[in-house]
Amino acid sequence: MKTTGNATAGSAVQMIVRKLSGVVMVLALLAPAVAGAQDKDTDKDKATTSPNAGKKIIFERVVAVINDAIILRSELEARMVPVLGEAQQIADLKERERRIEKLRSQVLDEMVSEELIVQAGEAAKIEVESAEVQAALDEIKSSNNLDDAALAQVLAAQGYTLANYKQDLRRQILRLRAVNQLVAPKVQITDEDIRARYDQMQRRSEAVSAVKLSHILFKLPEHPTEQQLAEAKDRAAKAMARITAGEEFAKVAGELSDDVSTKATGGELGYFQRGSMANPEWEPIVFSMDKGDTRGPVNGPQGLHVFHVTEVQNSNVKPFAEMKEQLSRELRRKEMDKQTQTWLEDLRKKAYIDIKLQ
Repeated sequence: MKTTGNATAGSAVQMIVRKLSGVVMVLALLAPAVAGAQDKDTDKDKATTSPNAGKKIIFERVVAVINDAIILRSELEARMVPVLGEAQQIADLKERERRIEKLRSQVLDEMVSEELIVQAGEAAKIEVESAEVQAALDEIKSSNNLDDAALAQVLAAQGYTLANYKQDLRRQILRLRAVNQLVAPKVQITDEDIRARYDQMQRRSEAVSAVKLSHILFKLPEHPTEQQLAEAKDRAAKAMARITAGEEFAKVAGELSDDVSTKATGGELGYFQRGSMANPEWEPIVFSMDKGDTRGPVNGPQGLHVFHVTEVQNSNVKPFAEMKEQLSRELRRKEMDKQTQTWLEDLRKKAYIDIKLQ
């Protein structure tokens, strides 16, 4: 597949250290590094000949070309390591392979975006000094209680070298710096924007301190197939259609819900205070609903849910003067994400990208 086409507080080093704190994150950081001391200066597949079988064995392959850069299969597979755990537990072999291939495609897409940002940073003459890379490395070792020997051991266990690791650190700092210098100046937040956001808070979700919630659960196994997921979505859509047509939520829940502990009471779950939900991803949905609202399907660990709010408790929002700085940061962060995505899309349109994933 071919296609053509105000800085964050603290130094770039401090930013990357915060992102990489924890041993787990150190291990995850190792994944993007190039395995061993591989040479990225060629875009040709490499092969070796077995002296025993006399057969040609391909042990390296290019999976993407981005302008004049390449991504090797070994780099992609190393990057896959931290995200494979759940997929590898899927019992159905066909479904497991499908899920892994989907993950592989998503990870490669992320790597292409990262390479485009690095190239944009280099084109803009943005530099990262060796001392900055060493400072980030020292901070990572310190925060994870690793000395040189321990770090070397971790790297070796993953098949990486210190030189590769430092190179990846340099690229990550360069990406952060490129976004801060090339995208952040485009972000403009006015006092009018902040006031509008504050007024919205007073009217809607942030003014809600608690909700009384009911649900309909459509259970799914831990690793559902596409067919099972499609069937659950169809059941949820039919439930939503009945409720939208005027049927009582409690009646539909009693008939359709797979939650045996609540279906007898119409799916009632009780009151939830802000910050108390078992799944934090549900909160932006539930706390933006008004009394009588029904929404779904919503993903959860047990399957798909249809939520219904029967009562809403409001709380007082702090005065504007106390909230202004917080709201400014929130709006700036959201606008930064938006501008970064737009910038990346533009980079992709202007780039030569050849995906060779098979």
